[in-house]
Amino acid sequence: MTMSFISSISSISSIQQHAKNRVATIGVTSVAAFMNPSITFHNSILNVNSKKCCSFKLLSPLHSTSEKISPPPPATNDDDDDDNNNNNNRHTITPKSSSSPLSPSSKTSKKHPPKPQPPLSPSSFPSWSYQPRDFFRYELLYQSKISNARVGRIHTPHGIIDTPGYVAVATNGALKGLDMRDADDAGQQLVFCNSYHLLLQPGPEVIEGAGGLHKFINRNRPLITDSGGFQVFSLAYGSVQESLDSEGELKRSKNNSSAKKVRSSENQNTISSDGGSPVKVTEDGVYFKSYRDGRKIFLTPESTVEAQKAYGADIIIPLDQLPPYFIDRQKLVESVDRSHRWEARSLKKHLENVKNQAMYCVVHGGVDVELRTKSVEYLSSLPFDGYAIGGSLGKNSDELIKLLTWMMPMFEEGHRKEKPRHLLGIADEKSILESVKHGIDTFDSLLSNQAIEAWDSLDAIG
Repeated sequence: MTMSFISSISSISSIQQHAKNRVATIGVTSVAAFMNPSITFHNSILNVNSKKCCSFKLLSPLHSTSEKISPPPPATNDDDDDDNNNNNNRHTITPKSSSSPLSPSSKTSKKHPPKPQPPLSPSSFPSWSYQPRDFFRYELLYQSKISNARVGRIHTPHGIIDTPGYVAVATNGALKGLDMRDADDAGQQLVFCNSYHLLLQPGPEVIEGAGGLHKFINRNRPLITDSGGFQVFSLAYGSVQESLDSEGELKRSKNNSSAKKVRSSENQNTISSDGGSPVKVTEDGVYFKSYRDGRKIFLTPESTVEAQKAYGADIIIPLDQLPPYFIDRQKLVESVDRSHRWEARSLKKHLENVKNQAMYCVVHGGVDVELRTKSVEYLSSLPFDGYAIGGSLGKNSDELIKLLTWMMPMFEEGHRKEKPRHLLGIADEKSILESVKHGIDTFDSLLSNQAIEAWDSLDAIG
């Protein structure tokens, strides 16, 4: 079965052959074909635009560099323990005065914060939210008899997504060197846009004023946006590979390159001017600095939903916390619990005005069996529309495959098998083959874009 799939996937060399046309097509036609020859699969474009989306200034009060908005009082768990794991964020400008809650003096004054409340229970959500959506659903077409691989369709307001399928990443809302109309014509059914970058430039208000993200980028097919968390995680620990190489050590701010590195298990993950981490996690949300102008921004489970409502994507993601691979288990437990609380809050906000958008939860727990199981059980009890597999997925593809082997059968139980599953940030060929075999429907990554960029660079110098 795997060999059949391999034979139909384009290799990196095929990506390079099409690089001059700015299009890399990987035929994920394969999975449907090898399991059911009568089903024709779509091809996907793997590229991204590294250019700015546009040059609009940030106009809303949330983005104003002059208006001072006080962050909400720390509800719970705002001590140093929260400062280790940095990730997802939304927007709100923090005060610029010296009395900011980010200052060391206020931080040390809160030594015994209240214990965090448990995440919202399933009964906290309205009964109608557990009913099938008329605008979004997963349709199973074929289930493999020898594995958990499956062929299906995701129905959205902007069209059908054939699965399994690769999701092109348009970081700033644009594919690298490619017009969205060309992407549509080439059969790219789902495109992933990053809320973090769109938040900073041009801003949710500009995009909403233009009629939403579909009109803003001139796309008529489905879109998915994330919460911005992964990019904020990168501010603290670097890329996934950098985090693995440093064994979870925090990045230090550029104005203090001589500062010693601090491991994620230590309580020094704060926004500071003396070489501290560029992000700070609290129970209410995440503080981080804009890479464009250094502004302090506050992202909450609710504000990320508000931004994604302004974008109007077909599928949206709640705020979660993404810890590094190397982390003390107790810190990982706290991170998973916080992600559950944040995701439930995001879902609550989403259900106030659904706007024909589906929301996927993000399953966490690292490579820990107990924590992953806990995350699957809790999040699947809430009225999310699909599942995203996130968090640390192992230090290599072998560990990822091992994780999927024992975790994915849980998604075959009861109502879980009726919803789509997305693997976040994974798309190397080996992982694609195995993830499809274990029941993953869609997956995204910048890997192919980086390959195209490298080939373009070589081509440019002859």
